[in-house]
Amino acid sequence: MHILKALILAAGLGNRLKPLTSNTPKPLLFVGGKPFLSHTISALKENGITDICILTGWKSMKIRDFYGNGSDLGVNLTYIEQKDLKGTASAVLCSEDYMSEPFVCINGDVLASKENLSRLISRYNDTKHDVMGIIEVPDASSFGSVSEKDGILLDIKEKSDEPLSNFINSGLFVFTPDIFEFLHQTPLSCRGEFEITDTIMRAAEEKQVHVVHLSDVWVDIGTPQDLLDANSLLMSSMAPCIEGTVEPGAVIKGDVVIEKGALVRSGSYLEGPIYISSGCDIGPNCYLRPYTCLAQDVRIGAAVEVKNSIIMAGTHIPHHNYVGDSIIGENCNLGSGTKIANLRFDGKNVKLHFEDSCVDSQRRKMGAVIGDSVSTGINSMINAGSIIFEDTIIGPGAFVSGRIAPGSRIL
Repeated sequence: MHILKALILAAGLGNRLKPLTSNTPKPLLFVGGKPFLSHTISALKENGITDICILTGWKSMKIRDFYGNGSDLGVNLTYIEQKDLKGTASAVLCSEDYMSEPFVCINGDVLASKENLSRLISRYNDTKHDVMGIIEVPDASSFGSVSEKDGILLDIKEKSDEPLSNFINSGLFVFTPDIFEFLHQTPLSCRGEFEITDTIMRAAEEKQVHVVHLSDVWVDIGTPQDLLDANSLLMSSMAPCIEGTVEPGAVIKGDVVIEKGALVRSGSYLEGPIYISSGCDIGPNCYLRPYTCLAQDVRIGAAVEVKNSIIMAGTHIPHHNYVGDSIIGENCNLGSGTKIANLRFDGKNVKLHFEDSCVDSQRRKMGAVIGDSVSTGINSMINAGSIIFEDTIIGPGAFVSGRIAPGSRIL
């Protein structure tokens, strides 16, 4: 039986991505030129799967309002809302009434490429068994590590200091309908969740569960730095396309997308890969460096330099600013001379200031993560690794470092 349906698990809160997810559900975060979920939908469509069910939770109506029935994308979308977030097994079980035939199941925070989905589907077509995609990572301790032999699953160990191997559960599956029998049998784990890995091991004890090795084009988006990684991967394979207006005197090098309705003014220097969405106003005399990704209606003005950053819709960076290796939310405004540092003086990895811990970003260069509707005054300075929540106002000449609470006034 051919696979005709897919389930995308997109109900999570995205806590480690706050403040970016304070107002926007993780699947709608802008990355690689469009909302993250759109990349997954496109990859499914390219594999011939157009009947797609999206499991929503946090800010579910925003996802429904954005995609509707999916006709604009050439797919048929239905929605299920998960009221209680009790783990991945519980999430998949919500779809029991919708999935009466084999289906692809995708964790909503995983970058699922066309090629990886094709490998997954091909293995199912060859075996007619449940299939789990696995991927090799340098450190499997934060994931579900896997052991297998000749493509058959032997064991999974969830988030252990002593992983079974460097191969992990990728969050990409093909399930047959009898998976729901095993989902009903899944016990509550020691973490207080119903784990899909426990479900799969129960299935493996009674029948074969196959694994397929996926390529390295894979990112589990749980943190801001993961979002930047996904952005780089997606933009690396981006085809250039210029449909907007480019004034004489602008320089465009490399793979650059300029959507219809965008304007690039004279003196702008663009070094791709770069993505510029409709309604953007760029320049004059600015420098956009590789892996800059601009959502709709972003303003980049004179003497501004931006590199390897995602700038969400409606944000203005209009005068004498530097933004590097950062993610800036919607409708922000950086006053003239505002600079965002992305490098420590000692050259060590930048640390990010999450709610209950200070976490190594594993990056030597990492700027700031800024929520929606943040404004800065002239000559403000924002330190590397700062996390600034929504509706914050930073006064002229202020220096900001660490974690800044929502609605703060730093004057």
